[in-house]
Amino acid sequence: MTINRRDLCLSTLAVSALAFARPALAASADEEAVAKRVEAFRLAQIAADPKALGALCAEELSYSHSSGKVEDKATFIANATDGKSKFLSIEYKDPTIKVVGPTAIVRFHWLGEQEMAADGKKVSTNLHILMNWQKQGDEWKLLSRAATKL
Repeated sequence: MTINRRDLCLSTLAVSALAFARPALAASADEEAVAKRVEAFRLAQIAADPKALGALCAEELSYSHSSGKVEDKATFIANATDGKSKFLSIEYKDPTIKVVGPTAIVRFHWLGEQEMAADGKKVSTNLHILMNWQKQGDEWKLLSRAATKL
């Protein structure tokens, strides 16, 4: 079998194209995995489920509210599940996910409504959210979250 320069060049290009396609596929799989974790987090917030929230958050969590209050993991989960308010709805609109190595940057527009247990008053929230997720082993964990009022 005779191999000419053209065939060698084409085969080299094909192998190179496959090598570059693999990271794109991995990023896509990671983005999908992060998207599933973000949705699980949203559902856990609505349900005020401490076990689910705990499983989704990194031990090093820094959770910042639009008021400027910053909570660690234990404080966030305690306050999110204390029953003082109940989420009637939370919508994450126009999410974007960018995976950079073992980190994912997630942004979205938060629209929420909650009911206060003390007086039944309904409160709406309109926020811009930035989440940072970190791949720890095979799982993505929420490492930090920041909110800005809109």
